[in-house]
Amino acid sequence: MFLKAAVNGGRTRAEHPAVPVTARQIAADTRAVLTAGADVVHLHVRTPDGGQTIAPDALAEVLRAVRSTAPGAIVGTTTGLWTCSNPEERYGLVESWEFLPDFASVAFSEIGAAETAELVLARGMTLESAVWSVDDVPALLASPTLADNVRILIEPMDEDPGTAVDHAREMAAMIRAAGVVCPLLYHGEADSTWPVLRAALADGHQARIGFEDGTLLPDGTTARDNAELVAAARALADRTPPVA
Repeated sequence: MFLKAAVNGGRTRAEHPAVPVTARQIAADTRAVLTAGADVVHLHVRTPDGGQTIAPDALAEVLRAVRSTAPGAIVGTTTGLWTCSNPEERYGLVESWEFLPDFASVAFSEIGAAETAELVLARGMTLESAVWSVDDVPALLASPTLADNVRILIEPMDEDPGTAVDHAREMAAMIRAAGVVCPLLYHGEADSTWPVLRAALADGHQARIGFEDGTLLPDGTTARDNAELVAAARALADRTPPVA
């Protein structure tokens, strides 16, 4: 199973004391989750007040720390609109990145997604496109970069685990019916984190785990850190029969 570790997102250290927020902490967690069994790492750059940013200088600081601490790590970041004030500012920030991540994700629930996806590719990064609901799928399928995705992220936002799994599978079916053949990655959040991960395993898709999505292990206890979440996901995958 291909497993991505999402080490922080917007989660705060008030929610869990081991959430990595500084460049040094993010770099250390990157190394730890790769050792625990993650294939790639998704990170959000954080501001001193706990916010999120895609500002070039802040991104460069984190990426330099990661490259120094975990040489060879494959890392990506968000282009989420919540990190800036509008689509135009986002475009300008991504355009001005000097120190590039290996990949960047673009959410097709957001205004300006198609243009941002084109920019990610033009800058030489690998593209991941994301859909949060079935309503986002038509925009994804109409995008000129559809065939250029390394994977498509299926990210149901539903609080109910069963509904989240159903919607993940509905989105996957719509995407596959359109002839898309790149890998699909499911992930949930909060109570749906592990049910959606199990669905990804059952359906033969890629998966994601980490503090961005949740802080609990499959048995409901709180994980010590991101590495313990990754190890639990890897152990679950090892116990899941391969898809025929």
